Amino acid sequence: MLIINNVKVHLDADFEKLLDIVAKKIQIPKNEILEIQLYRKSVDARKKNDVNFCCSVILKARCEEKILKKCKDASVFSQYKYFWKKADRTPPLRPVIVGFGPAGIFAALTLSRAGLCPLVLERGEDVDTRSCDVENFFETGLLKEESNVQFGEGGAGTFSDGKLNTGIKDPRCRVVLETFVEFGADKDILTDSKPHIGTDVLKGVVKNIRKEIIRLGGEVKFGAKLEDINIFENRVSGITVNGEKINCDTLLLCIGHSARDTFKMLKNKGLCMIRKPFAMGVRIEHKQADINRALYGDFAQHKSLGAADYKLAVHLENGRGVYTFCMCPGGEVINASSEAGAIAVNGMSNSRRDGINANSAVLVGINPEDIDGDDVLAGCELQRRIEQSAYNLDMGAVPITTVGHFVFGKENALGRILPTVRPKTVFCNLEEIYPAFITESLKEGIKRFNKKIEGFADFDAVITAPETRSSCPVRILRGENGQSKSHNGIYPCGEGAGYAGGIMSAAVDGIHQAEKIIETLNQM
Repeated sequence: MLIINNVKVHLDADFEKLLDIVAKKIQIPKNEILEIQLYRKSVDARKKNDVNFCCSVILKARCEEKILKKCKDASVFSQYKYFWKKADRTPPLRPVIVGFGPAGIFAALTLSRAGLCPLVLERGEDVDTRSCDVENFFETGLLKEESNVQFGEGGAGTFSDGKLNTGIKDPRCRVVLETFVEFGADKDILTDSKPHIGTDVLKGVVKNIRKEIIRLGGEVKFGAKLEDINIFENRVSGITVNGEKINCDTLLLCIGHSARDTFKMLKNKGLCMIRKPFAMGVRIEHKQADINRALYGDFAQHKSLGAADYKLAVHLENGRGVYTFCMCPGGEVINASSEAGAIAVNGMSNSRRDGINANSAVLVGINPEDIDGDDVLAGCELQRRIEQSAYNLDMGAVPITTVGHFVFGKENALGRILPTVRPKTVFCNLEEIYPAFITESLKEGIKRFNKKIEGFADFDAVITAPETRSSCPVRILRGENGQSKSHNGIYPCGEGAGYAGGIMSAAVDGIHQAEKIIETLNQM
């Protein structure tokens, strides 16, 4: 089997005729190709007068050696096939998973398919109840601290865009995509170079996976908050949940990046934790039509092209990195707060990505040495102070400004781009929220991005603050066996443990850590 890369397909081409296109590229008769399948598809917009699809195709042919010799874009293809691990024995105590975001979901599915019937504890609510709580918050500003954009079934990623692109090269990525399709996601995520599910569809997918975990013997409890961990002879022996003690000798901590109270408890228990780099900044909104024109030129309205997205990064003279993150085409900015008296924002898109605005985080890198003191949770406290400063500007109204005002000092007034965040906003001075090294880096970064995407520094572009939860400021150290370096039986996992940065990497880490548990059990 071969893979043929750099297959150019015109926007108007019929993908049913892929055989003709590939046969022409590799210069062999069509009847020599036995099987053909689209493997990856992306938009090539490097030339605005010649936008097309760039594809990778896998095929079987009678003359594969001949194709390899004459086509520089051909190579041997070997598809990694994932096999769900099986447990050789059933332990007296079932494994317990804390958190039901991407890491917890895929850890629970892996353990369930191994026959280990895990107990999953999620402090938030099921996705249907949670969706109602979140929508009520968007409309009224009344926050439920245990059921919101951060906490509940599916984790923070449920209210984002369901973006599945990642920088990691782990072969488990493929099984994550296949699993999402198995439980309701569109099969296009298997071939799109930047796959996404969309918040609206993702809600149903995570619910379907939960049902499968239960069918296999697992148990999922909502409104179940981890309050304490019992340690005996340097090993977990039990936990306390909602005041109830549960015996436990295998504990997966899939707690997410916003479980600050849990981080504090873990610190007090003596778990080995360190500070790690993270980032904070703002959300920026443009008209999606403007982004489409800037990236696709005259092809911006072509029926084959959806809403355009982007990913930008610069390194400034002051040593700071500024980059875009979690770009949401045709989406909206949302209030992603999880603590009373504080504001944190994020972005979200539904599957159709058909909203008027595009939005993205613009973030500034922060290093541990940027924060005074030696408290391992100092980054969390910095996040909290900034979120509280934002809230206190106008008792919960979400702070906004414009690029014209923030970057160029113009009068602060809305133009043709309107903010999408709900329920209410207040014009602000970002200097009242962020320290100078962040605001100055943001200004310079936005100017630099304008050189890459014309109109990025549009005076009317709306800025919403603060974006503080893009990543976790701490890491719970673990060894080669997947367990905490300081306490046996505890398996730190996913974004909250400092080992992932998005749905895909968190899901992969969930599978990885579940495999470690199965391996340890099988070696006993």
